[in-house]
Amino acid sequence: MTSGSKHNFRETINHRQPEKVVVDFGSTSVTGIHVLIVEKLREYYGLEKRPVRVFEPYQMLGEIDDELIREMGIDVLGIFGENNMFGIRNTGWKVHKTPWGQEVMFPGEFNYSFSAGGDILIHPGGDTSVPPCAVMPGSGYFFDALNRQEPIDESALRVEDNLEEFTEISDHDLQYWKKQAESVSNAGKGIVASLGGTALGDIALVPGLQLKEPKGIRGVEEWYISTVMREDFVKEIFDRQSDIALKNLEKINNAAGNLIDVVFVCGTDFGTQNSTFCSPETFARVWMPYYQKINNWIHQNTGWKTFKHSCGSIDSLMELFIESGFDIINPVQINAAGMDPVMLKKNYGSRITFWGGGVDTQKTFPFGTPAQVKDQVKRQCDILNKDGGFVFNTVHNIQANVPFENVVAMLEALKEL
Repeated sequence: MTSGSKHNFRETINHRQPEKVVVDFGSTSVTGIHVLIVEKLREYYGLEKRPVRVFEPYQMLGEIDDELIREMGIDVLGIFGENNMFGIRNTGWKVHKTPWGQEVMFPGEFNYSFSAGGDILIHPGGDTSVPPCAVMPGSGYFFDALNRQEPIDESALRVEDNLEEFTEISDHDLQYWKKQAESVSNAGKGIVASLGGTALGDIALVPGLQLKEPKGIRGVEEWYISTVMREDFVKEIFDRQSDIALKNLEKINNAAGNLIDVVFVCGTDFGTQNSTFCSPETFARVWMPYYQKINNWIHQNTGWKTFKHSCGSIDSLMELFIESGFDIINPVQINAAGMDPVMLKKNYGSRITFWGGGVDTQKTFPFGTPAQVKDQVKRQCDILNKDGGFVFNTVHNIQANVPFENVVAMLEALKEL
């Protein structure tokens, strides 16, 4: 008799050999599937043809509903906040047509306008009376943040301006999280909660896409400059942000903590294709104390595992991620310099779980043959799943332009395993 998804999930995140490779598609905003591919998956499995919900519109990620979860053999479910990244509630779904002609479901308050060139402009909170915060080019498949950075006045910089979106959780939101956790508690799957509030400089969140008039340091380039030129200012933001986060985590833990297995702590990228954005010494000085503050509280007060996302070539930071208290690293960007899976598994595999890295999303997945995709999926699973500590996902979200026959090859390889 084969054990269920939740058992295998808990075995693998505790570095014990599961009976089968644990599979995730859609439990986080960095392990999802573009809405166009989700529609094709529904057709492939012979499911009812209907518009797919776009639960994360910034990257145009489609909802993986119960039917697809069953058909794809998914072992992990995600729970998310009531609002998406644009500050719009994911309720009251309505049909819209995308630039590529697909009918999808957007939230009812997902209001947008058009540029002179025909690009789609999304506005914070769906309020078209304020300037847009992101744009989807007419030929694009997802949104890009617009730079709304006001001129920097060094003498007027206030830490509070970069904390506007980090507030104490309301009773309404607390009840929302409790209901979300309870709604999936009997599914027999691993549960990942993207609770928010612990971003620590995630550049997807720095622009404050949900804010109508973002103040402070909101430009991506300006933020990177600040981590070098305004280090004390950035550290104070992190300190105060994490103070707020711990109060909120305590409340959520008291309300629904025993229903959650993993929390998504931070999506800050530290890697480029060939190196890192900062030295290990800078990471240890600027980020690690606040990661430890959050992770230590979680480990001392809950049974949750902690999830860190960082793309790129990050081998030089792996020991520090572990020292920071992270239990999980996502993804394993096997196409980046120094990210050899055999080496990573040997050096770190008993101390941190690898989440993702099942197939290379830069070369093999979009440009390889189905046979090459199958071979790579099986090889990666053989390497990374030994003795547990591996959750299958691609290197990053599955994009719209991936040949669908390669998606099928990946799924066939997982079924064969």
